[in-house]
Amino acid sequence: MTEKPVCSCSQTTAAKIIIPCAGQANTGQITNLAALQLADEGYGKVVCASLLGTGNEGLIAKAKNAEEVVVLDGCHMNCVAKMAECHGVVVGQHIVVTDHGITKGPSRSYTDDDVENIVAACWKGEGRTEEPKKRGHSCTCGCGGSCE
Repeated sequence: MTEKPVCSCSQTTAAKIIIPCAGQANTGQITNLAALQLADEGYGKVVCASLLGTGNEGLIAKAKNAEEVVVLDGCHMNCVAKMAECHGVVVGQHIVVTDHGITKGPSRSYTDDDVENIVAACWKGEGRTEEPKKRGHSCTCGCGGSCE
């Protein structure tokens, strides 16, 4: 049996990066919960939108080399998608919560079904803007093979 290669950077996480807006409104909270659920289900790794906004070079490099960057924005302000664009990060899938029949409000009111709706949309690829990259290396950390 062939042993699965392990990155020298010790990362064994999925090659998709999920960036939720995690805003204060109900729709922002839904993005965060959906991202965490997607990570628990093995879809990808959640990273912090605020860190992206600071221009963190390590995160930007990892995002640029990821198989796919999935942005979960709560509303049409598209804060995370705009941050990604500012830093040259190509978004492979962009889900906007308010496009899925969920009304943005100042409360933190949402249901488990609201979260599941967004999770399902990601798994179905409903926000896909481009096809995921074909990986030409064996690592799974999203570094683009630089750790091998």
